[in-house]
Amino acid sequence: MHVHLVFVTKYRRDVFTKEVIDDLRIIFANVCVDFESELVEFDGEDDHVHLLVNYPPKVSVSKLVNSLKGASSLLIRKIGYASIKNKLWGNALWSPSYFAGSCGGAPIAMIRQYIEQQRTPD
Repeated sequence: MHVHLVFVTKYRRDVFTKEVIDDLRIIFANVCVDFESELVEFDGEDDHVHLLVNYPPKVSVSKLVNSLKGASSLLIRKIGYASIKNKLWGNALWSPSYFAGSCGGAPIAMIRQYIEQQRTPD
């Protein structure tokens, strides 16, 4: 099963650089492996990210999302990027909300293309 996920930064702050996006890709891919899932596509802009994840039916989307957001927040904040430290305080990287859309009816290639068209920051 495929799901399109969108995570937005806390307070919709512009904090992501290309370097942060690249690190998030690795973190998200590793979390997906822990859930026997696959990060099919990933990209983002300076204040949000899009993920296309293929996951088995036994996996709860909410648990997957909580692990993706939790692990990435912890690891990215631990690295200590200046762009994040200067604009976000506390321990939160992500807004508490998220978008999760089932991709059962849409062609996966179309969703991949949409995600690839995100304007990755410099």
